[in-house]
Amino acid sequence: MSAPDLSPKNPDWWRQAVIYQVYPRSFADADGDGLGDLKGVTQRLTHLAALGADALWLSPFYPSELADGGYDVADHRDVDPRLGTLDDFDAMVAEAHRLGLKVVVDIVPNHTSHQHVWFQEALRSGPGSAARDRYVFRDGRGARGELPPTDWQSVFGGSAWQRVADGQWYLHLFAPQQPDLHWGNEEVRADFRTTLRFWSDRGVDGFRVDVAHALAKDLTEPLRDLGAPGLGDEAALASFAPGTHPFYDRDEVHEIYRDWRKILDAYSPPRTAVAEAWVPGARRALYARPDELGQAFNFEYLQTGWDTDELRRVIAGSLAEARAAGASATWVLSNHDVVRHTSRLMLPPGTDDNAWLLSGGRAPALDEAAGLRRARAATLLMLALPGSSYLYQGEELGLPEVADLPTAVLQDPVWEQTGRVRKGRDGCRVPLPWTTTGPSFGFGPGGAWLPQPTGFGAYAVQAQDGVEGSTLELYRRALRLRRKLVEGESLTWAEGGPPGVLEFTRSDRWRCVANLSGAPVPLPPGEPLLTSAPLEPDGRLGPDTTAWLGP
Repeated sequence: MSAPDLSPKNPDWWRQAVIYQVYPRSFADADGDGLGDLKGVTQRLTHLAALGADALWLSPFYPSELADGGYDVADHRDVDPRLGTLDDFDAMVAEAHRLGLKVVVDIVPNHTSHQHVWFQEALRSGPGSAARDRYVFRDGRGARGELPPTDWQSVFGGSAWQRVADGQWYLHLFAPQQPDLHWGNEEVRADFRTTLRFWSDRGVDGFRVDVAHALAKDLTEPLRDLGAPGLGDEAALASFAPGTHPFYDRDEVHEIYRDWRKILDAYSPPRTAVAEAWVPGARRALYARPDELGQAFNFEYLQTGWDTDELRRVIAGSLAEARAAGASATWVLSNHDVVRHTSRLMLPPGTDDNAWLLSGGRAPALDEAAGLRRARAATLLMLALPGSSYLYQGEELGLPEVADLPTAVLQDPVWEQTGRVRKGRDGCRVPLPWTTTGPSFGFGPGGAWLPQPTGFGAYAVQAQDGVEGSTLELYRRALRLRRKLVEGESLTWAEGGPPGVLEFTRSDRWRCVANLSGAPVPLPPGEPLLTSAPLEPDGRLGPDTTAWLGP
C-alpha cells in the first residue's frame, strides 16, 4: 500500500491526518486585550505548518458572552467582535490553505446562547408561540407550575430546567445561558443547513459537531423522569434500551446527520465531519458511518489509563468499530475539556480528577519530569496507531495542567453551577507561552485572560525551538516521520513480549514498541527511527518510553 494522500484534492485526506485543535481565546492575542483572536491564530499558523499538522480544528469563535467558553453561541454565522470579523476569518482560512493546512470548525447544534435573537423572540412571544417551539419550553409541575417539568439534570450541575417570567420552563442540558433547540422543528433544521453551507462556502474543510448525541429528544407528553441524575450518568443511560434514552443518543438523531451528509457531499472535495458523542463504542460507530458524519471521537482511548492490557483492549476494539462503520479510528489524549495528559497519566489509578484539581494539584503532588516522560511515550504510541490523531494546543510543548489556579480567577461555569464543588476546565485552557519572557510569555502584547504560571516560559516555543530532545522537536520529528511511514489502516500485534510492553507492526516498514513497565526491556531487532526518550546506555528501552523501529 502507498502512503496516505494528504493533498487538497484527496477526499479522504482526513482518514489518517493529524488535526491540531486551536482554542482561539487561549492561542494567540494579536490586539493586546488579553483574549486570543483570529488575527493571532493567523499569525501563528506557521507554527502548525512547521509542526507537521495536516489541519487545524478551531473551537468556537462565534459571538458569545462566554458563559461556557464560547459554546454559548449567539450567532452561528458570524465572528465574536472581540475575536475579529468575517474578513479576519477569511484571511485565516486563506493563509491556512496557503500553508497546506485544512480548516475544521466547531458547529454547536444542540443549543444557542440565551442572547440569540430566536431565544429573545421566544421570551417576548409567550407560551404556545411558534418562536417558543424552536426551543423546548414546558409548563412546570406542582399546583402553580413551580416545579421543573422533569428531574433531568444539567451536565454542569443542578436542574436542566430554568423558569422564565411568565411561569414556563425551558430546557438547558448545559448552562442556563444555553437553551436547547427543538430539533423536531423544521425551521431549526433548515437554519443549520444554511449554517453548514455558509461556512463551507467560505472554504471550511470540515466540522466538529459538538454534543452530537443530544439533538434528538423524546418530547412526547408526559415527559419521562430519569429517576437518576445527569446526562453523563452511565447508570441512568444503561437503564434504557440503546437509542431510547429521553434526550441522549436517540436513534432519530441519525436522520439529522444523513441529511447533513447530503450537504457536505455536495462540495468538492466533500466536507468532513467528526462527532463529539459520549456514548459506548458500538453506538459511537453509528455516527461515523459514511452516510452520516464519517468520524467520531474515541473518548474511551482518552479515558484509558497507562496500562498495557487496557490500552490493547481499547485499541483493538476501536479499530474494529471504525472498520465496521467504514470510518477510520480517531485518537486523542488531551482537549479543552479534560486534564492535560502530561498530568492526567501520572494520577494514581482511581484518583478523582476533580479532587486533585480542588487540591491545587497537591494531593497527590506529581513529578512533572516523570509526567512529561510518560506523556511523550503516550504521544508516540498514539501517533503510531492507524487513523486520525487529534492534538490539543500546547501538548507539543509538554504543558502540564495548571491545577493551582486561584478560585477567584475561574471562568468555567461548572465552578459556580455546581455550588463550587467542581473546579472545571480552566486549567487546560490557560493561554500558551510563545516566548520565554514578556507580560504573557508572547501570548500577546499585554496580559492573559487566565493567569499563566511563573515557570511557563520554560515551556515556550522559543525555549524549545531547535533544541535537540525538546518536546516540540520530538513532535516535529514524529509528524514528519509519520507522514513518510504511514500506510494502510491496520496493525498486527506482537505476541509473547515482556510484561508491560505493547508492540505492534504497522507494515513491513516499521513497528512501534511502548514500554509501560517500571524497568528497561530489550528492544526487538530493527533500526531505532525515533524514541520518546534516549535509550538506556546498554541499548534497552527504558520505562515509560516508546520507540519506532524500522526493518
